Amino acid sequence: MRRTRIFTAVLALAAGLPVGTPPALAASAPTATIAADTYSWKNARVDGGGFVPGIVFNRSEKNLAYARTDIGGAYRWAESSKTWTPLLDSVGWSDWGHTGVVSLASDSVDPNKVYAAVGTYTNSWDPGNGAVLRSGDRGASWQKSDLPFKLGGNMPGRGMGERLAVDPNKNSVLYLGAPSGKGLWRSTDSGASWSQVTDFPNVGTYVQDATDTSGYASDNQGIVWVTFDESTGSSGSSTKTVYVGVADKDNSVYRSTDAGVTWSRLAGQPTGHLAHKGVLDAANGCLYLAYSDKGGPYDGGKGQLWRYATKTGTWTNISPVAEADTYYGFSGLTVDRQHPGTVMATAYSSWWPDTQIFRSTDSGGTWTKAWDYTSYPSRSNRFTMDVSSSPWLTWGANPTPPEQTPKLGWMTESLEIDPFDSARMMYGTGATVYGTDNLTNWDSGGQFTIKPMARGLEETAVNDLASPPSGGAQLFSALGDIGGFRHTDLTKVPSLMYTSPNFTTTTSLDYAETDPGTVVRVGNLDSGPHVAFSTDNGANWFAGADPSGVSGGGTVAAASDGSRFVWSPTGTGVQYATGFGTSWSASAGLPAGAIVESDRVDPKTFYGFKSGKFYVSSDGGATFTASAATGLPSGDSVRFKALPGTKGDIWLAGGASDGAYGLWHSTDGGAAFTKLSTVDQADTIGFGKAATGASYQTLYTSAKIGGVRGIFRSTDKGASWTRVNDDAHQWGWTGAAITGDPRVYGRVYVSTNGRGVVYGDTAGSSDDGGTDPAPTGACTVTYRITNQWSGGFQADVQLANTGSTAWDGWTLGWSFGDGQKVTQLWNASYAQDGSGVTATNLAWNGKVAAGSSVSFGFTGSWSGSHGKPTAFKLGGQNCTVA
Repeated sequence: MRRTRIFTAVLALAAGLPVGTPPALAASAPTATIAADTYSWKNARVDGGGFVPGIVFNRSEKNLAYARTDIGGAYRWAESSKTWTPLLDSVGWSDWGHTGVVSLASDSVDPNKVYAAVGTYTNSWDPGNGAVLRSGDRGASWQKSDLPFKLGGNMPGRGMGERLAVDPNKNSVLYLGAPSGKGLWRSTDSGASWSQVTDFPNVGTYVQDATDTSGYASDNQGIVWVTFDESTGSSGSSTKTVYVGVADKDNSVYRSTDAGVTWSRLAGQPTGHLAHKGVLDAANGCLYLAYSDKGGPYDGGKGQLWRYATKTGTWTNISPVAEADTYYGFSGLTVDRQHPGTVMATAYSSWWPDTQIFRSTDSGGTWTKAWDYTSYPSRSNRFTMDVSSSPWLTWGANPTPPEQTPKLGWMTESLEIDPFDSARMMYGTGATVYGTDNLTNWDSGGQFTIKPMARGLEETAVNDLASPPSGGAQLFSALGDIGGFRHTDLTKVPSLMYTSPNFTTTTSLDYAETDPGTVVRVGNLDSGPHVAFSTDNGANWFAGADPSGVSGGGTVAAASDGSRFVWSPTGTGVQYATGFGTSWSASAGLPAGAIVESDRVDPKTFYGFKSGKFYVSSDGGATFTASAATGLPSGDSVRFKALPGTKGDIWLAGGASDGAYGLWHSTDGGAAFTKLSTVDQADTIGFGKAATGASYQTLYTSAKIGGVRGIFRSTDKGASWTRVNDDAHQWGWTGAAITGDPRVYGRVYVSTNGRGVVYGDTAGSSDDGGTDPAPTGACTVTYRITNQWSGGFQADVQLANTGSTAWDGWTLGWSFGDGQKVTQLWNASYAQDGSGVTATNLAWNGKVAAGSSVSFGFTGSWSGSHGKPTAFKLGGQNCTVA
């Protein structure tokens, strides 16, 4: 089940974030020269894994659809491949909160335009304010307008909406509903600037829990949706009638009939509930409203559906069941734009035995259900489910009727019928996007087929990663909400998450370095054990026993030979065990809550860290002694690891901007540490296969080096660094975990807080650690058009150094043959004079080693024909065109 992903001053719940927040970044001048390498980035496929509170179809262009997630960014649907394209991977470390999307709006006047209201928390957990992002190229690139208040993509009430809306007649006008008592906001310049609608009379009153001192559940949920009646305007003039939903049980719907100049409470409206959705059918003059007694997306015990006649002001209760018989609220409201009398809604908060979907073909006069009881507990379903593309959605369960597996869903706040295709429907759940292409079978008495429609949409929060040196597993992941996976093929969705037991969140895992068949993981579970073991490389698991007092997973370490384990759980002190955790004993000398790791050579040596102190055990975790090392970070935002193959070789990353912060190295088992002067700040450390000719394993880190935040690689023990990501691939916060692959040189696995596990390969990645093919010239250019639409396109350019010496700065030139114009370019600066374009390195990616490459991307405009450039020059040198 989907859990609230939040963190407090005491513990983190499933968000993958450490205690506190990613540190605020102080401005600093570059302190080191860094090289750049071009990597290709993909996800280790899970397909889904998180809550999708919003799906938005464009009303004027077929097959143009978007999805928003609570912490994992926004996506655009690609019809040709039936996949989702991530749109907010460019969000950087300091703006990590902007990966939470509270609302999306697609412009029906100009389908190239799309808007996203971003921000993750409205309380102190997110230090930054919200923003509205605007794009003229369908999310390929963005411009940002900062707001003077916070937005809450991961706050209570996030399934209500949409809070952001574009006027369908005058698309320069947008409205945004704000939380926290900040009211209703309007833009008249296509989202570039915003001002509060001062005459709007109600900023909202509803809070989930007024006693919550963290500010999470006690925040006013505010203005929750905006809907235009397009029939009350004409092209180029503002729509006259606008409806606004407010989180106020007694005054939930307001209307303006003069294009937002004045507002009034809609007369005769029902009270006692919150209007989660307001969907207008202008063709029939109906405003449909889905009500719940709670803000959701988890809670909701009572609900109603209503229809408001916009011409007469008549209210009609069209609830498919009597309120007394509901144990859920209504949401997921949609209208079939091809047949506007067809309406659907969901019982979004019905967790048991399943969610429910309701459908009416007579404007809510009568309803049918997606499933019903024949004779309790037996069910009759109008649907069949095919989860063969994401088999883990069964959860490996074998439930007792009336429950079924896989479930139809839960937290079903967003359900949309394709406005161009009555047979296609998509809906978001707490774990995936489901959909059907034969929905109209419902009305003919047949069954419609529901399948996952989530490929490319990756929304897991990652807590830990491990890539063993041998065995069938390429990668182990510790994830929030769905536990984690053993990937034997990164390009395929695993058949099942970890089970026996299935933790709601896995917090830490490890394998025995010299016996990778032995694996241990720990995590959170409402009831049951918090530790599990595998003896077959993670293919099968069995539960260990908990010491007294354990309430959460914490961190765990396996001895190098798998003979013993040290566990630092939440709720009690550090423990050690020989064998597979049937009996635990308290470790002496190491404080509760310490981070624990093992030496990768000596099976009796373990390490710990707590509050600035490093600890060492040489007796299998029975006793720990504080090291004399000083100068380490004073807080607990630290990750450290011991190097495989060398006893006592330890790397430690972490800290905070108001104290010690960086990367430290010890070669004497933690007795002393040396801080690397080449690294400004570092938050993770991992190891991978050594480069050809290198004597030391490759280091990987999420860090700030040379004044630049990024993912970095070093093949010379940290003496020099290469940035392997770029500004288009940042993924917000990446501070939980990182690891290289011990079998594939150059491959790195990166944790994200909502975009799943991303992994990158350099052009030289291979299972044998080989180098790139022999150079054929000084430079080679690969020019690839990655997206194209009417009047616009997006392209990626890769520039490879195929010579024998490194570059220290580069300028690439080319000419367009068909009058194309660059409109925005990233990872380089550029100039265009007529058809000629030059792109020049930035400060961080000017140094390109022989055999490496650098890349940049851009969006452009075009008309008529659209050919690719045929020649490129690096200074005066002609480059080979790949």
